[in-house]
Amino acid sequence: HRVVFNAGHLPAGIYLYRLSAGAFQQWRKMALVK
Repeated sequence: HRVVFNAGHLPAGIYLYRLSAGAFQQWRKMALVK
């Protein structure tokens, strides 16, 4: 699988994201460094 994420408008920082498919859900952290 592949996800395209355009962070051009977001400031640097720590972000949470969720992956979900049916009953499956998973939360992860992402560090955006500019």
